[in-house]
Amino acid sequence: MLPTGSGKSHIIAALCKDALTQWPGTRILMLTHVKELIEQNAEKLLTHWPDAPLGIYSAGLKSKEIKPITFGGIQSLRNKSADIGHVSLIIVDEAHLISHKAEGGYRALIHELTQINSSLRVVGLTATPWRLGHGAITDGDALFDGLIEPVTILELIKSGYLAPLRSKSTIKKLSTDGVHKRGGEYIEKELQQAVDKEDQNKIVVQEIIDRAEDRKSWILFCTGVDHSHHIADELRANGIITETVTGQTPANERDRILRAFKAGNVQAVTNANVLTTGFDAPNIDLIAFLRPTMSPTLYVQMAGRGMRIKDHTDHCLVLDFAGLVSTHGAITDVKPPSKKGNGDGECPVKMCDKCFELVHLSVKICPCCGFEFPPPAPKPVRLHDDDIMGGIKSMEVSSWNWSIHVGKKSGLEMFMVRYYGSLHKPPVNEYLVVNNEGYAGERARITFAQITQDSHATIAMTLPTMQDAVERMNRADPPTELDYKMDGKYPRILRRKWN
Repeated sequence: MLPTGSGKSHIIAALCKDALTQWPGTRILMLTHVKELIEQNAEKLLTHWPDAPLGIYSAGLKSKEIKPITFGGIQSLRNKSADIGHVSLIIVDEAHLISHKAEGGYRALIHELTQINSSLRVVGLTATPWRLGHGAITDGDALFDGLIEPVTILELIKSGYLAPLRSKSTIKKLSTDGVHKRGGEYIEKELQQAVDKEDQNKIVVQEIIDRAEDRKSWILFCTGVDHSHHIADELRANGIITETVTGQTPANERDRILRAFKAGNVQAVTNANVLTTGFDAPNIDLIAFLRPTMSPTLYVQMAGRGMRIKDHTDHCLVLDFAGLVSTHGAITDVKPPSKKGNGDGECPVKMCDKCFELVHLSVKICPCCGFEFPPPAPKPVRLHDDDIMGGIKSMEVSSWNWSIHVGKKSGLEMFMVRYYGSLHKPPVNEYLVVNNEGYAGERARITFAQITQDSHATIAMTLPTMQDAVERMNRADPPTELDYKMDGKYPRILRRKWN
């Protein structure tokens, strides 16, 4: 399990190179479902290993080469086990697409290749190790029996490898009232009818434009082909250079559109179920969710398009018209979808306090004795924007104050920085334990040096007293913005920004 943008293609390259280097004669098959991922993975392999014995087997890429390392599309190879022959290792990119049951193209090909080599091993990579209606990809009669999560989204953001998302609760909300579900997901035809309305499209597009400000690269996820075109038409009517990509878009036209989008010649692209995997455009700085979905996999894939490091900004704005953050939670803590009911779950019942009859939760009067159940306690009202990053908060800083604080346990002096925002927000405190030994002290001293540099404070690392440092820092420029996350009762500063 690796987050979008964490470098799965580099890891695939390393697996291939290590396997053939350590065990000459190894034969590897890398499978995925779209030609863009085949191209990306092949490019990274040749970057790390220019002389790799690489073959490409993909009808979409007009190549049918089988070599010691073969990167191919499952659609092209699913019936080619006899041509492929002996394989030692299969690597599957977007492995959540493999069926839990012994059916489908992936399972059929793997079964046939296992008949040729009973020692065949399979490694899968995915950002979303779940399937709607089945749960985790290791559950039940699944191909995979273990899950490795070497790094998290928050760790990659803190280390500077991914850009954070900032979600905003929108004024307009897309309603799914009356839309039925099939297989746990909204029925697409009914969903389009509920969402794709001319008046509603105008309101949504106007809000996107109002909130976009100076953002340059927008991607909009729509409910279907017609909805994608209608939203694009409305954006063009407002002067936004927009293109549409759907499953009906010819391959050469799609390539032209996406090249123009990545080059900055197209500001917005609307799409329907296309640009979720295999699409890498790092400078996306605005995502609009216009497609309600019950699939956490689709939600994470859509959000992941905005998490790559950008040339012109440090984050991506997410406008959640579809209510996906409130449905699925922060992308840092998405839960696997529940499996289909098997009769083992708890029933939604309550017990009558008078006659002890068990009744459904919705019953207001006991059918046995006439007892009237008290109304449920109202939920507390909470005004907030759903947070797509799971606890990462942003704060515009108006001023700061530096002082000396003495640790209760250590008795050592440390810096305390108090960041002030708007009047209605409490200040955020940061403690820099510059006099501590070990890693904590070393980290604090590095952070202090970075702050002094960014704030244009003329300060040396060795000063007569800490009070001297405090006085100089109080005259320096505070950051204009903070990102922080609560660790227990103390905030941990993730990012400081100076204009």
